[in-house]
Amino acid sequence: MNTTISSNGLPQLPLTTTSAENGAAQATTAAPSAGSPATQASDSVQLTDSARALQQASSAHAPIDTQKVEQIKHALATGTYKVDPHAIASKLVSLEGQIGGKK
Repeated sequence: MNTTISSNGLPQLPLTTTSAENGAAQATTAAPSAGSPATQASDSVQLTDSARALQQASSAHAPIDTQKVEQIKHALATGTYKVDPHAIASKLVSLEGQIGGKK
């Protein structure tokens, strides 16, 4: 299945229609009205500081510590990888505080 991305960033999925509906749809899409969204070019997006930081972080190509990755793979394969539930819980509480606005 093919999808296309519309000007508003949402995917447009292909619709299944009958041949009679196809003719009507082509007639209505051939000439959009002057006030339709297809003819308006004034759309804009404003990103928050958090969104900008997230965008920069996701586009940055951070180096991967391949030695550490191999150590973790080996520990998982041999069953010696240790999970610290207190450290995980602490990080989750910290993240929840950041999301909720408490720093």
